[in-house]
Amino acid sequence: MSYVEKNLMVGETVVYKTRLHWVVIFWPLVLSLLFGLPGLVLLAGAITAANDDSGRSTPMLLGGFILLVVGCVCLGMGLLKRNATEMAVTDRRVIVKVGVATRRTFELLLSKVESIGVEESVMGRILGYGTVVVRGTGGTPEPFDTVSHPLEFRKQVQQQIEKSQERPRA
Repeated sequence: MSYVEKNLMVGETVVYKTRLHWVVIFWPLVLSLLFGLPGLVLLAGAITAANDDSGRSTPMLLGGFILLVVGCVCLGMGLLKRNATEMAVTDRRVIVKVGVATRRTFELLLSKVESIGVEESVMGRILGYGTVVVRGTGGTPEPFDTVSHPLEFRKQVQQQIEKSQERPRA
């Protein structure tokens, strides 16, 4: 169960969920390939060198294993960063959670949202990611980078604000 689902208020429903764009795993993937491929080559070399008595197979095996582990760790860190970020719009709040070991949460009632902005670079417009900046009344701007489909996120927040203003007050 996700952080958002665990922290819903009674009667509150999730309207829209998004997360970080896949572009956040691009550089970890590149690093993973830069370390992992030579590691695989060294492991293959160690297997072929195991047949001769040169004594080169053990250092090649160790080096290949270390490079492969470093490559896997790089990729794992990128995937963890992407999957550890949750962003949701409910019928009452905007909720953002970032991190696993250390957690940063941002929850703002829709009635307290002063403005929500989107900043997209050229590459962000092409690939569909950007920075969402949420400003609460009297608060400082809260930027969230590399959000997937930032314009849709903003649209959902604005629609929920309008709906909440249309509801009769109890």
